[in-house]
Amino acid sequence: MFMQYKTVAVVAVALMVTPLAGCGWIEFFDELGAARTFKDANLQYSRGRYPEAIELYEEVVVVLDESGTDSQLLQQLTAAYFYIGNSYDSLYQPNVTDPENLHILEEAIRYYQLASEKSPTQSLRDLSMQYLVSTFGSDKANDPSRAEPVLREMILEDPENPDNYFRLAQLYEESGLYQEATAVYEAVLEFQGNDPTVHQQIAGFYNRAGEFELTMEALEEAARLDSDNPEAFYTISTYYWEKAFKDFRITDDQKFEYIMRGIDATDRALNLNDRYLEALVYKNILLRLQANTLVCEDTDDTVCIEEQDGLIAQADELLSRAQQMQREQRAQPPPPAA
Repeated sequence: MFMQYKTVAVVAVALMVTPLAGCGWIEFFDELGAARTFKDANLQYSRGRYPEAIELYEEVVVVLDESGTDSQLLQQLTAAYFYIGNSYDSLYQPNVTDPENLHILEEAIRYYQLASEKSPTQSLRDLSMQYLVSTFGSDKANDPSRAEPVLREMILEDPENPDNYFRLAQLYEESGLYQEATAVYEAVLEFQGNDPTVHQQIAGFYNRAGEFELTMEALEEAARLDSDNPEAFYTISTYYWEKAFKDFRITDDQKFEYIMRGIDATDRALNLNDRYLEALVYKNILLRLQANTLVCEDTDDTVCIEEQDGLIAQADELLSRAQQMQREQRAQPPPPAA
C-alpha cells in the first residue's frame, strides 16, 4: 500500500513539472546555471587564472548563443564576451611572434568585437571598443587600418565625446596622415571650441608637427578661455623659453621676441598667483636669457652694461624668492598618515 502511494506521488510530481517545463522553466534553470558559472569565472579572473576563466566564460557564452539575450539576467551575462576578450588580452605576450601567441591576440580581438556588438549597455560597448582599438596598437597587432573604423563607429555612437576624436587624430598622426589629423581636430572645435583642454590637445599636435606659431595660437586661446588659471600662462612661458633657448635656426630678432613673450606670460601667471614657484623660476631664467641677448660693444658702453646688470639683479631677486619658498615648503610638517 505504501509503495503504491509513493508511485502515485512521483507521477503527480512529474505531471506538475511537465507543464512548467513547457512554460520556460528549463530555460530558467539554464540561466541560473549560467549565472553561477559566470560568478565562478569572475573569481578565476580576479585571481589572474585566465585560462580557467576563459573556459568558464565560454560555458556562459554557449547558453547566450543558444538562448539569446531576451531576459534581463542573460543581458547582464553578455559581459562574458568582454571578459573572455580581456582574459586573452592578458595572456598575450608583446613582441612574441609565435603562432599560438598571435592566435591569442586574434581571440582577444574577436571577443572584444562580439562584446561591442552584443552588449545591451552603452558603457560596456564603449569599453569593449576602447580595448578593441588598443589591440590594434603598435605594441600588439600594429594594424591602424583596423582601428580606424572602430573609432569612427565610436564617434557615431557618441558624437559629443572629444576623446574619441583625439584617439582618431592620434591614429592619423602616428600613420603620418597630417591633413586627416588636422581635419579631425577642426571637427572637435566645431562643437567643443570653448573647452581649453581641446586647444591644449591641438597645441600638442601642432608642436609635435613642428608648427610653432600654430602651437602658440592654440595655447593662447586655451589661456584666454581659462584666464583665471595661472598654469595656462606659465605653460606658454615654457614653450617660448624652449624655442628661444634650443632652436638655433631662428634669428636674433625672433629669439628676443620669444624671450619677451615668455616674460610677459610669466608676468600674467604671477599676477594671478605671486607665489607661483615655477613661474618665478622661469621668469628668472628668461631674464638671464634676455641679458645674454644684449651685446655691449665695449666696456665703456655703460648703458648696455647697466641694462644687463639690472636684468641679472631682477633674476637674482626672483631666484632668491623661489628658493625661500622652497625652504618654507620643506620646513612644513608632513601631513598626518592616513
